[in-house]
Amino acid sequence: FVNTPDSDNQLVRTSFLLKKYHGGHVVIRLALGGATNRPFYRIVAAYNKRARDSKYIEQLGSYDPLPNTQNEKLVAFNYERIKYWIACGAHTTKPVAKLLGLAGFFPLHPMTVTEAERRQKAALTEEVKTDSQQQVEQKEAL
Repeated sequence: FVNTPDSDNQLVRTSFLLKKYHGGHVVIRLALGGATNRPFYRIVAAYNKRARDSKYIEQLGSYDPLPNTQNEKLVAFNYERIKYWIACGAHTTKPVAKLLGLAGFFPLHPMTVTEAERRQKAALTEEVKTDSQQQVEQKEAL
């Protein structure tokens, strides 16, 4: 950090991390962890030119995509640091933007709503098919 006093004698923070590396920009993305058939993701700020799971600047949260015993997918964010990195010019990847939208940090992406409606419609049609098949089987049994 560069120490430059302003009118209030406070330190102005300048991100030396953004100036140190001249090969790309900072992105907020998912870094894969966990084991075989048990994925776990860290939400990290990293340079876009680096590999997905390589060295990152800072961990900003975590995401467990597999439902737990209460059928919940767990997500944790450090909102203050996410705001900081976005203010520094960091981009978010689509999966992270979707998670932040579902958490209320960003507005929901229109495709998220469309996908939910499609899945709901598919579930209803599947339910109607199973009901009609059960009725046919009951009539045949009589």
